Amino acid sequence: MIKEINGLADLAINGAAPAFEQPLHVGRPNLAERAVFDRYLDQIFESNWLTNNGPLVQQLELEVSRRLGVDHCVAMCNGTIALEIAIRALELTGEVILPSYTFVATAHAVSWQGLQPVFADIDPVTHNLDPASVERLITPATTGIVGVHLWGRPAPVGELAEVARDHDVKLLFDASHAFACSMEGTSIGNFGECEVFSFHATKVFNSFEGGVVSTNNAALAEKMRLMRNFGFAGNDNVIHPGTNGKMTEVCAAMGLSNLELLDSYLDHNRHNFAAYQRGIEGVDGLRLLAPPEPEGANFQYIVIEVGESFGADRDEVLAALEAENVLARRYFWPGCHKMQPYRETQPTAELWLPHTTEVASRVLVLPTGKSVGDAEIDIICRIFRLLGAGSAGARAAG
Repeated sequence: MIKEINGLADLAINGAAPAFEQPLHVGRPNLAERAVFDRYLDQIFESNWLTNNGPLVQQLELEVSRRLGVDHCVAMCNGTIALEIAIRALELTGEVILPSYTFVATAHAVSWQGLQPVFADIDPVTHNLDPASVERLITPATTGIVGVHLWGRPAPVGELAEVARDHDVKLLFDASHAFACSMEGTSIGNFGECEVFSFHATKVFNSFEGGVVSTNNAALAEKMRLMRNFGFAGNDNVIHPGTNGKMTEVCAAMGLSNLELLDSYLDHNRHNFAAYQRGIEGVDGLRLLAPPEPEGANFQYIVIEVGESFGADRDEVLAALEAENVLARRYFWPGCHKMQPYRETQPTAELWLPHTTEVASRVLVLPTGKSVGDAEIDIICRIFRLLGAGSAGARAAG
């Protein structure tokens, strides 16, 4: 149930009831139609094939490859394991450069392989990896760069590729946010040595848990297929070191079911973004991060920057929203370099990450997806407008 909000006195921070009876979360899953999912479940029971590169996993790989326009997709149990296998398959050693402003799994995947993550700064406007910062951090020990398409916005692919070529290092991308996104007409998934997607429940396209690595390199794809299955090439024939990174058939079933509805999810996200855009238009001190190419965006993340002129800082806004049962998130605060173990192993990293620190202090991500519609967005935007007007009034009175 939604409560009408008319003015500052109606806000829960003033003792009123919350605007929303039930919490509105960031990252609520998109759930496929049950009848479609059940049809795939019937196939699983009929085949009695639950895992080990089953027919639904193979079908999902084929359909995702077609969607991305890429030669090979290797399905994995989750995006983190997919990134770890990709890093190992590329035989990276020593130091790997990546942004600090990303989900910590990107850094952990590098560290878990016994490599040294080196944190580079971001562009304060796009929030993506800054190629100039990357180049400054390259040393003789650098063997790889992990670019991140943050919020689904394409990273500076061309500039990063040039840096990688100039220094003879490998370039791959964490594309966890960027399924169904494109850059200049080319789908994300076709860049670098390979790209890694997460199909976690919070993503625009999910398979419960899961992910894929996409690549146009046949030899690399085959190597990763071996590595996800303990290095087996047929029965009793282990030819490569490996682990268990396989996707299950039930996860593939959810993926195939959601793939049928993906375009409707994108349309809904696009509609929600436009509603947020209208709702906060003209509010001083708020910036809604818009995609550079709307036709190539999935609009899964509603990213707001709370600036100094808003009058309340980001954490005060977060607390006010939470009081109304709007569970916004301050992704990816405070940056990987301030999380363990990196804040101890790299205690001076903040010195060359000024934009990361600045952006992390002002970003809020707001709810969207199928569980959010015009009525919810109207109330959320009204809360922002009331907070902004109240802050402006307090400044004027002072």
